[in-house]
Amino acid sequence: MVGLALPTIQRVFHASASDVQWIVEAYGLALAALMLFGGALGDRYGRRKIFAIGVAIFAGASLACAFAPNLGFLIAGRVVQGVGGMLLAPASLAIIGACFEGKERDRAYAAWTAYTTLFGMIGPALGGLLIDHFGWPSVFYINLPLAAVVLWATYAHIGESKNDAIHGRLDVLGATLATVGLGALTYALISSTAFGWGSARVIGAIVLGVASLAAFVPVEARAAAPIMPLSLFANRTFAGVNGETLLLYGITSLFYFLPFDMIGAHGYSATQAAVATLPLLACLVAFARLGTSLMGRIGARAILCIGPTVAALGCALLGLFEGGGTYWTSFFPGLVVVGLGMGLTVAPLTATVMSSADPHYIGSASGINSAVSRMAGLLAIAGLGALLWYSFNAKLDATLAATHATSAQRAAVAIERPKMTATTSADPKLHAAILSAYRGGFADIAYACAVLALLGALIGGSTIEGRNRDGGKRRRRLEPQ
Repeated sequence: MVGLALPTIQRVFHASASDVQWIVEAYGLALAALMLFGGALGDRYGRRKIFAIGVAIFAGASLACAFAPNLGFLIAGRVVQGVGGMLLAPASLAIIGACFEGKERDRAYAAWTAYTTLFGMIGPALGGLLIDHFGWPSVFYINLPLAAVVLWATYAHIGESKNDAIHGRLDVLGATLATVGLGALTYALISSTAFGWGSARVIGAIVLGVASLAAFVPVEARAAAPIMPLSLFANRTFAGVNGETLLLYGITSLFYFLPFDMIGAHGYSATQAAVATLPLLACLVAFARLGTSLMGRIGARAILCIGPTVAALGCALLGLFEGGGTYWTSFFPGLVVVGLGMGLTVAPLTATVMSSADPHYIGSASGINSAVSRMAGLLAIAGLGALLWYSFNAKLDATLAATHATSAQRAAVAIERPKMTATTSADPKLHAAILSAYRGGFADIAYACAVLALLGALIGGSTIEGRNRDGGKRRRRLEPQ
């Protein structure tokens, strides 16, 4: 819902495109950087307890976001929402891992994926209606009754589970290094559009981010109770699937930019944009169970190569057909194919990474995989945002040169550039040139996402253990014994 609300929020607070990015990035940063901590907390103190605390924090932060008087307050509220999310997301997967085993666990993960995707489909459709009729704060108010139902169900139907073998102090240093490292790199990527890659603040942020993440590894190796047990990565499948997760969830960042393209560059309303994405989400739900079924027949490696390759084709179609005509000939084909590819992939991806982990560290494994998926979106939105900015400017400058724009027109464009699709230029030609440049930039980031998906398929094919040539047993079972 929040993604659909961003164009409206940008107009209400008179924000630039990079400012609005922080509404998503602040939430994603807290979520990704602290997700490992959340998984470890669930293992130590109880997965149900940590899940419930996360839901309560998320609900309270949603209320604060709805009352935000300015952009800074809203971004702060999104950070707190991320803290709640980092507690509840890994705990939900860990609860499933603790309650089911073997094929039942795989089916449970498939159901988790299907329900997550189903409500991901309902959310934007409902969000579009709420935004158009009740304003952008309504996308935060709706979380309050949902959270109440979730808390009731949690204590009525879920038993507690934890790992009593965990001892030692919490890995606060590891969590701090991860937070600083990811935060600095995200800041560098977003700030590069305003200050350039050669600015002292961008270079300093990159150095700080790289140094923090480099220090994170030896700290985890020595920690008595690390938030990221490095022993988990000794399993080639676990390491490979997390690498594939990083790339595949990176392509989902394309759908951060999609509402700006539909609403700002193509004139859709929030409701129309929400309905327009339903084919993608419907395919995700429809093919989730098929992906799990195919994994049982042809193996995890095969399905985790096929699915990402199909998703790459869908991303390429979104780039190829951008602005090519009606919705049915531009957005629809790509959305359906991306939905098919990701639908086949997401449930097997989750089941494989969780089944390859040591059952005693199911919470940490869930936290790692959840952190990787959020980190992917966090970095990809920042990175693709930078790519979009440079592509947008190159195309806009080319148009200005080709039309022999006057100095007055160039000065007017300089004011409108940071707004991108939120431009308020009164000159029809300049307005059209800005929107056309954005559509071209969106096509370029769609092609970049296709490359990410293909790299994900390559990693899956080279690291995940599959079947022997005779179709018999896998070289090493993915299910815990």
